[in-house]
Amino acid sequence: MEWAVSLFTDQYDIIERHTQSGLELVEKYVKFVKERTEIEQNYAKQLRNLSKKFNIKRSSKDEPECRFSSYQSFLDILNEMNDYAGQRELIAENMMMNICIDLTKYLQELKQERKTVSLIWRRPGAQQSLESTYKQLDSSKKRFEREWREAERAAQYAEKTDQDINATKADVEKAKQQAHMRAHVAEECKNDYAAQLQKYNKEQNQFYFNDMPLIFNKLQDLDERRVRKLAQGYVLFSDTEKHVMPIIGKCLEGITKAGTNVNERNDSMVVIEQNKSGFERPGDVEFEDYSQGINRASSDSSLGTPKGPMDLLGKNKGKNFWLFSKRSKPTVTEDFAHLPPEQRRKRLQQKLEEICKELQKEVDQSEALGKMKDVYEKNPQMGDPASLASQISQTSQNIERLRGEVNKYEVLFFAVHFSSLSLSSPDGAHSDESTPDPSQAIYAEFDDDFEDDELAAPIGKCTAMYNFPGASEGTISMQEGEVLAVVEEDKGDGWTRVRRNNGDEGYIPTSYVTITLNK
Repeated sequence: MEWAVSLFTDQYDIIERHTQSGLELVEKYVKFVKERTEIEQNYAKQLRNLSKKFNIKRSSKDEPECRFSSYQSFLDILNEMNDYAGQRELIAENMMMNICIDLTKYLQELKQERKTVSLIWRRPGAQQSLESTYKQLDSSKKRFEREWREAERAAQYAEKTDQDINATKADVEKAKQQAHMRAHVAEECKNDYAAQLQKYNKEQNQFYFNDMPLIFNKLQDLDERRVRKLAQGYVLFSDTEKHVMPIIGKCLEGITKAGTNVNERNDSMVVIEQNKSGFERPGDVEFEDYSQGINRASSDSSLGTPKGPMDLLGKNKGKNFWLFSKRSKPTVTEDFAHLPPEQRRKRLQQKLEEICKELQKEVDQSEALGKMKDVYEKNPQMGDPASLASQISQTSQNIERLRGEVNKYEVLFFAVHFSSLSLSSPDGAHSDESTPDPSQAIYAEFDDDFEDDELAAPIGKCTAMYNFPGASEGTISMQEGEVLAVVEEDKGDGWTRVRRNNGDEGYIPTSYVTITLNK
């Protein structure tokens, strides 16, 4: 149904108020969505700040508690919440772009279009012309009516004069001429009235069946487009959030998965792994029968100096009786001697890996400087080779220093490693009589292994991820990308025994390779 058919011209003001109210509704909806985006942005910001507040700093990621599944799951939850906040920001951004900005731009276009239609309606033209034509029609009508009555009176007077016996012929002729003149004037007025009526009807039809419907139809089309666009904005309000729901669902699934990944048994094992000292539990204290001394001579039965706790331990006096000893804050040393054996072994292994990585960086830097020097020597315009001398010298010094540290920590590591092995063996009791050289123990242990398992079949293969110098005896060097046969798995000490195709065998850090065992 069209407004031009169902509504009349005097209702234009009502239509104008209706369209104005519709535009105001669009403005109100835009304001509503804008405030919703501000809420989403503030919510996302608070979520990000919350995740950042409870997240650990980069420098703390190597802390012992980070290895617990419950702690790692909490970090996963914080990361998922951060991603969730990103989706809330995306909702706000899309609502602002697809609803607020788009509707505001469309609203300006509608306002301009409505203003143009209003100016066409109110400009001097069709309405004023129709009113003017109607006035001319009314004036010609009244004139026709007046002249026709005058003509009738003149005709009646002429007829009366003609019948009057006292009237002269001249009077009769004059009356007839007057009547004829009046009739002629009345006829002209009649024709003029008819012409004005035809003109008015034509203009009226043009206005009511062409001009006015065109204006009303434009306003109706404008209003319907406004309603349709607003409806699309309503749908987008929902679809914008629906679009990110799958990703939000994944974030929530990630939080659920973080909860199911918590393993209390594994966390207990981590506590053991982190705090295992390597000390043996003390054996039973032997009974010492003092009554045996009653039969001795008086000179031999003197009580003498009382025995202390360590003397009463008998066979255990040679062991570290650390359980009852007073613990003072240990002095930290670079060889980690202040730590229990097992913890010391782990720290030495970690330190050795760090130095090897740093050494590899320096070696790569040295190779790069050498290539750059060759380029400068061949192409002097690119640079002066002498300018690299200080850097090359410094890098060489760093390499020598790091190699020395690698040798030092390898010796320390193997000494602690095989000391722990001897402590854990049945006959591994300490002796106060002699202290063998740790380095000799290391090499002897490796030599014994190689003699016993010289012909052992490989159990898998490994690929080197980093270079390893293998500077200490018992170890074997390797280059990044090199493939070696695995002869013996890591027994928990961080070292794997491997063999080259040429028969060379030795130990390498397990963390330096990727291992694939035979099925």
